[in-house]
Amino acid sequence: MNSKISELIKLKNSPVAVVQSEICPEKVLQFKENHWGCVIAMLSAAANGKIAAFTKETATCLGGRAGLGFEKYPLGWIEYFLSCGGEGVDRCEHYKKNPVFARDFICGVSNALIEKLPPRKKFLLFKPLALVEEEKPEVIIFLINADQLSGLVTLANYDSARHDAVKILFGAGCAQTILYPMSEKNFCFVGLTDPSARKFIDKNLLAFGMSYEKFLQLETVAEESFLTADAWQKISRRI
Repeated sequence: MNSKISELIKLKNSPVAVVQSEICPEKVLQFKENHWGCVIAMLSAAANGKIAAFTKETATCLGGRAGLGFEKYPLGWIEYFLSCGGEGVDRCEHYKKNPVFARDFICGVSNALIEKLPPRKKFLLFKPLALVEEEKPEVIIFLINADQLSGLVTLANYDSARHDAVKILFGAGCAQTILYPMSEKNFCFVGLTDPSARKFIDKNLLAFGMSYEKFLQLETVAEESFLTADAWQKISRRI
């Protein structure tokens, strides 16, 4: 599957399709069970032509398992890790001021969104969009620079009177990039503002994720939009 949007914004990597499957393709990248790995590293690999596969067992990071929609965050440790620590927590991230704020975020946002998802299949795949054939992806993700972000934010608001078609929300990098667009199909999401995730991505890139339905909608209007007009042409020459 090709993308007009990708061509018009001069994307140098591949859009990544997030696909559920009961079957794992051969020769894919996978983390080993019980060995920690960051989901975002696999996202970067998929944008560069690889296929990555996850199961609940190989997504050993609690944030990754939740961000992929496999399982809700288990409380009792994670809220201390995300905030200011506590007994039995040897290090903490200080992303929330205290465990109460962290717990309210986990329960009210991440776990609440996971509860609304349809049943999960065994595998979740990251595939370069060009390798998608008969599957129906859940989410399409672009890894983009600032100029390309400006184009996608503008395009997302092009075919309606609204001005809020794009959200940028606090959360783990995999939640921002995968869980949020899986859960809210009418919005696009800027992702990879999570400092923990940024270690695994090029310093000049952010993510722009959307449901497959939203992607198809924007594909149909991309060529009639500003992306073929003078202002964008001048910007695109420097990408």
